[in-house]
Amino acid sequence: MFQAPSVFQRAPLPPATREPEPRREQTLTATAPRPAPVGGAPRATAPAPAPTRKRDPYFDNVKYLAIVLVAVAHAWEPVMDGSRATRALYMIVYAFHMPAFILVSGYFSRNFDMTAPKVKRLITGVVVPYVLFETAYSLFKRYADDSPDMAISLVDPFFLTWFLIALFIWRVTTPIWLSLRHPLPVALAIAALASISPEIGDDLDLQRVLQFLPFFVLGLLLKPEHFQLVRRREVRLLSVPLFAGALLFAYWIAPHMQLGWLYRANSAQEMGAPWWSGAVMTLAMFGCALALTIGFLAWAPGGARWFTVLGAGTICGYLLHGFLIKGAGYAGLFDRHAWLSDPVGLVVVSLAAAAAVTLMCTPQVGRALKWATEPELSWAFRKAPAKR
Repeated sequence: MFQAPSVFQRAPLPPATREPEPRREQTLTATAPRPAPVGGAPRATAPAPAPTRKRDPYFDNVKYLAIVLVAVAHAWEPVMDGSRATRALYMIVYAFHMPAFILVSGYFSRNFDMTAPKVKRLITGVVVPYVLFETAYSLFKRYADDSPDMAISLVDPFFLTWFLIALFIWRVTTPIWLSLRHPLPVALAIAALASISPEIGDDLDLQRVLQFLPFFVLGLLLKPEHFQLVRRREVRLLSVPLFAGALLFAYWIAPHMQLGWLYRANSAQEMGAPWWSGAVMTLAMFGCALALTIGFLAWAPGGARWFTVLGAGTICGYLLHGFLIKGAGYAGLFDRHAWLSDPVGLVVVSLAAAAAVTLMCTPQVGRALKWATEPELSWAFRKAPAKR
């Protein structure tokens, strides 16, 4: 704590005139003001510093493991044709990896309101990265894939940038969801209606925004004690047969199920299914995703690990790994090396994707890309009025 310079402090009184301090004062903390000497003014003390919020290693571990699953699943897409087992694994991962990421995003959005500091952070941390990376991905496809007709459109998200615009919409509507009496049933109803409404179109990827909405709303409703319940030993044990049964079911249904149900980017009619199946699949997929997400959260370690620090840089890993996956596809890497579809090749692809996204989440990369992922932009915002 800051101490006033000695030149401004009153000299102590002689021992004969100093009033003895009560014994109870020995238990005062470092931030409590000391009693003034007899006949003197109170000593100058600096105000106690505001407590800083400590990061929870559990959520950093969850975010890192989820972003690794995202990258690995994206790397499986070009090489999983012809492998029923890989397609089944892909379906399992895709069933919960984005729902888990969205649920945690909703949990950390519980305190969002439309105050100036939080709006500024929303713009600099979500809107600006969306504009920059949507432009970068569009230009990357135009020149790396020799697609001169590829236009830059901020209303039609390309590849993985949809999550940023979705996060912006979800977070802006947070006060609405927190004011409703039963927000989760309302969000599920909206998702079901979206799944049977082909008229929504592709602008801002609203199908995904609306169909993934229940996971964000559920995250808003969660409290720390809910995560404590999920991490109990009983839940971990129950999640083992859950994942085993899900894998067997996915292996059985893999050749017959459309992956569009997992992507949530189209309505039921656009996938050639009856309109009513959209509402049914919305509820069924929500239940499956929630069960698998609980199993995933149960096994995420709670203490600090070597990868805990990487959880703070998942935004860089998410936004950058797409260049690696798309670049390999544009270069024809997966077409020229058919062995990548073999079991050994799938292991190589998985390890390469996991290692690459791990490097992209390092603090060094985060500092290098801070100008794009979290710019200051103080010149663009009004200064807050001074508080008395």
